[in-house]
Amino acid sequence: MAVPTQPGVIQIDETATKESLATPWNVVVHNDPINLMTYVTMVFQRVFGYPREKAERHMLEVHQRGRSIVWSGGREQAEHYVHQLQSYQLLTTMEKS
Repeated sequence: MAVPTQPGVIQIDETATKESLATPWNVVVHNDPINLMTYVTMVFQRVFGYPREKAERHMLEVHQRGRSIVWSGGREQAEHYVHQLQSYQLLTTMEKS
């Protein structure tokens, strides 16, 4: 957050910036009517390296509940995973944990 100090000078509030970066982010996959369950399972295995059983659990959660938090952690890595999953045509977002 920018904090005004004097005209023309902006000081950055480093505490707020560090807290923002440290906040965990969730990668959320949402249900869609297009992708097959076997395909979604394969994508989770490929992107996250999940064993088949864990990938299937997340896939079923997406199918039955409409969404699943498939990963949680730092913002940059979350953004990377969102882009990867979207490249496989999965409906994916990220949210603060």
